Amino acid sequence: MPHITNIRPLHDRIIVERLEQGEQLIGGIIIPDSAKEKPQQGTVIAAGSGTITKGKRVPLDVKAGDRILFGKYSGQEIRLDGKDVFILKEDDVLAVIEGRPASPQQKKK
Repeated sequence: MPHITNIRPLHDRIIVERLEQGEQLIGGIIIPDSAKEKPQQGTVIAAGSGTITKGKRVPLDVKAGDRILFGKYSGQEIRLDGKDVFILKEDDVLAVIEGRPASPQQKKK
């Protein structure tokens, strides 16, 4: 079975690991189970090298480690290393979440 670290997506595709429900925060608000129709969050595990346009390679805007929002019905779900991951095209990414909300321990200081 291939390991996630041994997989390199082609062209404009990325491999994303979905965040757990408790990890999905937007502005410090936990997304409830009742909001499942809304976009999902995940972390980019690997990204392709980009598309070729007019003979030149155009790199992707996302990179490994980025936290992203993607549509609920985006991409193809596969299982690697016992984890469910998605292979998406970069066009399926709705946004990159920059920065992370402060944890409760950091807020107390």
